[in-house]
Amino acid sequence: MVRILLADDHTLVRQGIRRILEEHADWQVVGEASEGRDAVKQALQIKPDVVIMDIGMPQLNGIEATRQITRRAPSCRVLILSMHADEAYITQAVEAGASGYILKDSADAELVKAVTSAIQGRSFFSPKATTVLLDEYRKTLARRGITDRYESLSEREREVFQLIAEGHSNKSMATILGVSPATIETHRAHIMEKLDLHSVAEIVLYAVRRGVIS
Repeated sequence: MVRILLADDHTLVRQGIRRILEEHADWQVVGEASEGRDAVKQALQIKPDVVIMDIGMPQLNGIEATRQITRRAPSCRVLILSMHADEAYITQAVEAGASGYILKDSADAELVKAVTSAIQGRSFFSPKATTVLLDEYRKTLARRGITDRYESLSEREREVFQLIAEGHSNKSMATILGVSPATIETHRAHIMEKLDLHSVAEIVLYAVRRGVIS
């Protein structure tokens, strides 16, 4: 049974999400919160598999609530559900530890796909959110007069890059690729140096912009 916590300050929104989720017999909504502090409290007490979090929440906004949950209950996967298709919000969400970003005007199928991806340990971003990130990335490259360095990665580095963006640990990647964790760490260092990235959050954002993950 997949256990899900809903956090949104609008009762009707929570009811609509619950209806979509509970069409799946093995998904159970185990809690609801209408403000950020309560969302954090419930996440730490209930320890759900997935938290679906709105950004605009009273007392504690969804970004900060996500940051606290992912830091204090790392097994919880947080999905941001927002009306804002804005690069700044998406970036803040990923940096806070969110596993995905879904827009409220998305189809029901996107929400289901996002939860499924979270359960499987993968990230998910609404196509509109991905487009926003890609457009801003291209504009940034143009302003700086630089080119994308992704092509400088070797074939193995691209494999490791995708696995990192999908949330795999060094041990998991080593098993998948049949190499040692030390080799994975070397590839990770090379990737971050070549792409001028400094954290897993930056890798995830870059991967979404490149279309490596969705």
